[in-house]
Amino acid sequence: MLTDKRLHLKLALTFLAMCCALSAEAQLAAKLIQNPCVNKGNCHECIQTQSCAWCMRPDHGDKPRCFQHSYSNICPEEYIWNPDTEQKFIINRELTRAGQMAGFSGGQMSYGGSYYANSSYSSSASGSYSGSYGAAGSAGAYGSASSSGEIVQISPQRVGLKLRINQVHSLHMRYSQAEDYPVDLYYLMDLSKSMEDDKEKLSALGNLLSETMRNITSNFRLGFGSFVDKVLMPYVSTIPKNMIEPCPGCAAPYGYRNAMPLSTDTYRFSSEVKKAAVSGNLDAPEGGFDAIMQAIACRQQVGWREKARRLLVFSTDAGFHYAGDGKLGGVIAPNDGECHLNSEGLYTHSVIQDYPSISQINHKVKQNSINIIFAVTSSQHSVYEKLSQHIEGSSSAILSNDSSNVVDLVREEYGKISSSIEMKDNATSHVKITYHSTCLNGGSEIPTSKCDGLKVGDVVNFTAQILVTSCPADPAEWNQIIQIYPVGINESLIIDLEMLCSCPCEQPGSIGYEVNSPHCNNFGTYMCGICECDEMHVGDNCECSTTDVHSDKEGDLNCRADNTTQVDCSGRGTCLCGVCDCEKRSNPEEIISGRFCECDNFSCERHKQLLCSGPDHGVCECGVCVCKPGWTRSACDCQASNDTCIPPNGGEICSGHGDCECGVCKCRSTEEGRYSGKYCEKCPTCSGRCHELKDCVQCQMYKTGPLKDENDCASNCTNFTPIAVDKVVINETKDELLCMFYDEDDCKFTFKYSEADDKIEVHAQQERECPPKVFMLGIVLGVIAAIVLVGLAILLLWKLLTTIHDRREFARFEKERMNAKWDTGENPIYKQATSTFKNPMYAGK
Repeated sequence: MLTDKRLHLKLALTFLAMCCALSAEAQLAAKLIQNPCVNKGNCHECIQTQSCAWCMRPDHGDKPRCFQHSYSNICPEEYIWNPDTEQKFIINRELTRAGQMAGFSGGQMSYGGSYYANSSYSSSASGSYSGSYGAAGSAGAYGSASSSGEIVQISPQRVGLKLRINQVHSLHMRYSQAEDYPVDLYYLMDLSKSMEDDKEKLSALGNLLSETMRNITSNFRLGFGSFVDKVLMPYVSTIPKNMIEPCPGCAAPYGYRNAMPLSTDTYRFSSEVKKAAVSGNLDAPEGGFDAIMQAIACRQQVGWREKARRLLVFSTDAGFHYAGDGKLGGVIAPNDGECHLNSEGLYTHSVIQDYPSISQINHKVKQNSINIIFAVTSSQHSVYEKLSQHIEGSSSAILSNDSSNVVDLVREEYGKISSSIEMKDNATSHVKITYHSTCLNGGSEIPTSKCDGLKVGDVVNFTAQILVTSCPADPAEWNQIIQIYPVGINESLIIDLEMLCSCPCEQPGSIGYEVNSPHCNNFGTYMCGICECDEMHVGDNCECSTTDVHSDKEGDLNCRADNTTQVDCSGRGTCLCGVCDCEKRSNPEEIISGRFCECDNFSCERHKQLLCSGPDHGVCECGVCVCKPGWTRSACDCQASNDTCIPPNGGEICSGHGDCECGVCKCRSTEEGRYSGKYCEKCPTCSGRCHELKDCVQCQMYKTGPLKDENDCASNCTNFTPIAVDKVVINETKDELLCMFYDEDDCKFTFKYSEADDKIEVHAQQERECPPKVFMLGIVLGVIAAIVLVGLAILLLWKLLTTIHDRREFARFEKERMNAKWDTGENPIYKQATSTFKNPMYAGK
């Protein structure tokens, strides 16, 4: 017993030591995470790498100048350049809320605010005020409202931001739809002949449309324009009389006419619509894109206001021409996107330039914050619905054939537009902006740039996560102006972005900047603590001439191990003045060394992803594992001692039935089977205690066997209680033995047992594996039923065949009988039963 306890103690200590070794390995592996800052040769490359800082100290020695600032103190703080993200509020007026629209007088104030990285946005933030904003209606940062009555729906309005590469910065902003916000509605209508009834209905409903919109906002203006198509073949008929009257009662064709600029005199709308004459064209599509472009581009002529929600209702019952269709009429000049209206409001370049493209329309819509509502008939709705997906802020709705539902349509579409807010931006490819918001749901933020279901006065918070992915090649692009704007609203958050792509010490005139410096042997510029050599010199201090390096063959040979190789410094370094300068690895613990950079301490063989099986087993020297005492093999993964292969009670190695390999017994196989166990002590033909435990396992687990009686089982089986498992699996390291038997029901059951400290532990399979039951009565009845059914089937088949045969014969007989054409009175072989004779001698006397 004492020996066993000592053995268990020894095994426990061994296990504890292994755990500690693995923990040390894990800590070492965590420590050796690749350092992205190593091998950055200058300051701007260093700070363009995330979490890296640059040391400008002149006498820094061989230590890396680019390092992870959070994990190192290798450089004094005054010499470190590690710029942080900096944010400054330039314009930050408070949102306009209900009751703040009237009664304000103009004023001008200077304001701003400072913000630094890792600070959070707060409406109560304070800071040093800088900058000024001269627009009328400005107010102090986080003030109550604009002092001139100017409406503010997005806050802040302008932010200065200095941002490093690959460093995400969260910018918080708010949006609220102001009460009684101005609305400009321009109704652009197709006045081809097919829309004549629509024009009459719109004229009748004009006043109702005005009243409906005035109920939404008192600051409302309404305008009207119409279009037909280009006055060219094949769009319209160019026959002289048709150019005057293309259809009965029609006006001359035209491209686009601005009939009524946006005006507060909304009751004039009905009269303008009523007096507008319809015209005619030849082909099915219309010139609506020309009209949309002019209605948006001619801001002054149409009268779009700077601060208003701009709606353009586009009404038609036909498709549209787009860029390229102008070639049919000989027009090849592309649309320039400019305004071309004469004093009468007519589009003058209809026959001069092509239709605009969808992308041109989308660009103009975004540039002028226009919401287009495509009010089209049901036959065209699917086309315009797809079109609206390619034009920002647009939507489509079904217009009745006579436009009788136009008022409800405009009200519903305006409700959809005003109750939804979506954030967009004009960031370049070097900047990535993603949006998060809780909308009005509360809780945590989710990735979204759009919120629905808003009402007047609701405040929505957005978080714009800004990431500079790379520095542009042109330094002029390191300063950019980015707009974040709500779709369809002419307000935006402007970000003056400065990308931190370079270091101040790299600029001429900075402290330590010296051209042709003695530090660089007069062949380079000394900046940020290092030399930037001219094109003819290399080396840390520009000590080597490139011409000498290429012409000095002996110098090249000094960097090669022998005459056979053609690669300097084993391909892992640079030959400078005949001496190899080995590469630096991203992991500072990994070192390339040797005269020819031929050695390293990281390319040795690994075991379980550990170099040389870990520092407790061996170390890597010049690509080869040098094992510590007690360990062998190339990866130091093999234990040299055989002590762990000797049974606890003594005896032969592996009980004489196996070989000890790296401290573990590998059991041999014989004709009877393979030995098993940790020390190969279990013979393949020994049944062990399986038969002894069988009856108790049966009665306790399955209620079967000789001891299935409950009293017999309870009195005879007291040494153990089986543990039920789904499947019995042997673990040889625990000296477990497998037992398998069949019971009286021909069911197989399996269990395993192990013995430790005079205690036995049994794990038995929870369910027996029984053969499927055979229902004999069912089989017999099934066979009988099959025989009867087969017999009946044969009888039915015979009856069917005979019936078919009889019917065929009867049909043949009937056919032959019908073919008989003679009559019995005309039968040539028929003879009368009597004979008549005439006596020649009798003359009637």
